[in-house]
Amino acid sequence: MSSRFCRWLVIPALLITASGAWAQQGAPPASDQKVNRSWEATAQLLKLQCSAPPAFDETSVVAFKQQAASGDAAAQCGLGDLYSDGQGVPQDYAQAALWWRKAAEQGNSSAQWLLGGLYALGHGVPRDYAQAALWYRKAAEQGNALAQYDLGEAYYAGQGVPQDYAQAALWWRKAAEQGYAKAQMNLGLSYNEGEGVSQDYVQAAFWFRKAAEQGAVHAQVFLGYLYDKGQGVPQDYAQAALWFRKAAEQGYAKAQLILADMYGTGHGVPEDYAQAAAWFRKAAEQGDAEAQYSLGGLYWVGRGVPQDWAEAYFWHDLAAAGKLDASKAKDAAKYRDEAASHLTPADLSREQERARQWFEAHQPKPQ
Repeated sequence: MSSRFCRWLVIPALLITASGAWAQQGAPPASDQKVNRSWEATAQLLKLQCSAPPAFDETSVVAFKQQAASGDAAAQCGLGDLYSDGQGVPQDYAQAALWWRKAAEQGNSSAQWLLGGLYALGHGVPRDYAQAALWYRKAAEQGNALAQYDLGEAYYAGQGVPQDYAQAALWWRKAAEQGYAKAQMNLGLSYNEGEGVSQDYVQAAFWFRKAAEQGAVHAQVFLGYLYDKGQGVPQDYAQAALWFRKAAEQGYAKAQLILADMYGTGHGVPEDYAQAAAWFRKAAEQGDAEAQYSLGGLYWVGRGVPQDWAEAYFWHDLAAAGKLDASKAKDAAKYRDEAASHLTPADLSREQERARQWFEAHQPKPQ
């Protein structure tokens, strides 16, 4: 249940216009997308409370089942994990739920959290957000940071519990204080927006930094934004660029777009069109239409890259079909068509085929 976290994956306040000016819109509406759990954190937790067989051959698994059947809560939790992953046994979420429930009823907080997750997803049990919140709470009250985070998500979304931003912030704080980066990120957002807590940019920066220093890409972007605006921290364009770069180097296309624009305008970094082109390309190759539009523009004028009508055509063609506002999409199509007028029929045919192959390779995956 990570609707709140995902509503911030695209940040209009950070998007760059074609001229290089910073846009000034507010935050986007909530999204129904989900964020995967931190499996590194999960593994650490399971290591503490969920045991595993010494090997996954039939003899070892049978012995492990007997250990679980004898009432060993750690083995019950671990056996549920085997069924969930299909490791050593056929994957079976109903069996995972059965064994996690046995361990959960003995007070095993890992099993309680995992059982809550099955109820939230409707895997092996009917989807039931109230049951999910019930099991998250049992684990959260034992100090389980992952359950505290998920219970905060439930309160934020009003799933299984009444919507309550103050309760969401309370549970995220408990997880954040244990060092859980996603909770630190969400608590930073709470302070940034004044949801469930008084708006406080200093506290927002504090929690974004803690998550950013653990490599949380969206926290890095938000911390960069605060440095750019001088909110909660002294205004420092170089620090803004530093944090945007960290996110960009992790492959986050919007951060790559921002960093490219900073190089194009000399904002926090020396003006360098070759670097601008390099970062626009990284985002463009991930399908970011703004970056495709900007990269096409650089090829059009030969700035940071050799002037190349074929490349200008290709990138504007992709941008025109992408997620741009109507005016910019119209401009992209106009530049594409003008670039086409400079190409030979053979070159135009080649670029059209190249674009066709790109679109084919980047079709949305079925849900």
